[in-house]
Amino acid sequence: MYAQRNEIKGNQASLPKIRLQFSLMRMVLKSGVLGWLLVILIWSIAAALSDPQFLPSPLVVWQGALDLSKDGSLFTFMGASFLRVIIGWTLGNLIAIPIGLLIGRFSALRVLLDPIINFVRFIPPLAFITLFMLWFGIGEQSKIFLIMYATFFIVIINTITGVLFVEEDKIRSARSMGASEVQIMFHVIIPASLPYIFTGAKLAMGSSFMAIVGAEMVAANEGIGYMIWNARLYFKTDWIFVGLVILGLMGFVMDRVLTLFGKFALKRYNVVKK
Repeated sequence: MYAQRNEIKGNQASLPKIRLQFSLMRMVLKSGVLGWLLVILIWSIAAALSDPQFLPSPLVVWQGALDLSKDGSLFTFMGASFLRVIIGWTLGNLIAIPIGLLIGRFSALRVLLDPIINFVRFIPPLAFITLFMLWFGIGEQSKIFLIMYATFFIVIINTITGVLFVEEDKIRSARSMGASEVQIMFHVIIPASLPYIFTGAKLAMGSSFMAIVGAEMVAANEGIGYMIWNARLYFKTDWIFVGLVILGLMGFVMDRVLTLFGKFALKRYNVVKK
């Protein structure tokens, strides 16, 4: 009997340790570390079986990043691309969201502008690079306008969709209590549409990065796109991979920042599902 009691006490004492181990395992799985380790493993094996000039290994790419960091050029390129994306993406959202709300709310505007939107939005941003350079010059303006274009249509379509999905009962209830059209817009339609608007803004961030790479490859002397395009002249495949990894990291960080902003600043509107 005494031995059994000691065994039970020992099992009870080990329970917190087991729970801690399971918690740590759950945290590791949620962090995505295992997925990244798997990607690096597959990449390393593929690089070992191929020509380094065509597929450099993760270690070679890391060394390339260190080489580019020595004179600060890598951070200069990152800063240039990041600043262009933030400015163009922000301006695109500021223009697209109010227009989308109006189009979604008023059917006359929707009938008038919907065909134009659904025509122009299928023209890729990269197709406008030459025209934007002609209209706005080869400076920062053409690149920012290109990112605004890439952002505009994704955000406006999501905004219109959000407005159209607002329940009519909510609008009738607000109107029956004497709310004006302006009050209905700000207190009913916008809060109900925010999840759609937020999703559109996140999707537009990805399009913004795609647009800036194309613009920097054609008309820029700094930026990640310029670095990737310039690396081909010296057949520096490792620099190309550095650019790809940096773009992914920049986009990943921006996505996480937007998600945290939605989770805390817009928590009451439930824009981020837990």
